[in-house]
Amino acid sequence: PESAAPGACRGWADLLALHLAARVAPGAPHRAADHTAADDDGAGPAPQLEYANLAIRGRLLGPILAEQVPAALEMGADLVSLVGGGNDMLRPTADPDALAALLEDAVVRLRASGADVLLGTGVDAKDSPLVSRTRGRVAVLNTHVWSIARRQGAHVVDLWGMRSLRDWRMWAPDRIHLTTEGHRRVAQGALVALGLEPEDPRWDDPLTPMPPSPRLARAREDAQWLREHVYPWATRRLRGRSSGDERRPKRPQPGPVRVG
Repeated sequence: PESAAPGACRGWADLLALHLAARVAPGAPHRAADHTAADDDGAGPAPQLEYANLAIRGRLLGPILAEQVPAALEMGADLVSLVGGGNDMLRPTADPDALAALLEDAVVRLRASGADVLLGTGVDAKDSPLVSRTRGRVAVLNTHVWSIARRQGAHVVDLWGMRSLRDWRMWAPDRIHLTTEGHRRVAQGALVALGLEPEDPRWDDPLTPMPPSPRLARAREDAQWLREHVYPWATRRLRGRSSGDERRPKRPQPGPVRVG
């Protein structure tokens, strides 16, 4: 749900925390973190899940692992979602093998702490102009993600395989970030990845097809996307900057998730 309130639930990890909080059984406290934490605060008639969201939009995998994983370890998180690498894959020099090695090291440390880990694959951008050029690199990293999960006993939300994410209505105008409906569906997929029943059994059903757009309309949309999103991104790259450099996590400390 969209809200201007501080700490309000917006992204898929926020929604996942809400779903998990609603399912916490009495006497079974938990602590969770996006990129890294949820715990019983003793308030109310039932245990409260505590949740921190350390994710920073636009961050590369290196800073995620260097900054957010240690924070999750310090929190003593029971469940850590560690989904990153997509921003790296946009860069032609990205090395998915090297990134996977760093990712596995982080997963090993998290698992050694006793935390369950939720990983995520990259999405299939075959229908996106320009972004589709990253498809090979993303596929290599995805293969590593599945192998890491098998070796380390982690869970994987399969974003590449989600049929619903192949619909542009699931994506924001930048064609990189999800819409509210996209986040809702990924949260359902995360429940499934954790071995839980989704609240919406049709969470991955494709949307009703829309009539194809005229070629001229598509060309105009692509031109607008290049002007408003690709050009600013390329400019930041030339200056050695990332869109996540000045951002801060919206929920850096674990706090109770209020349900209802």
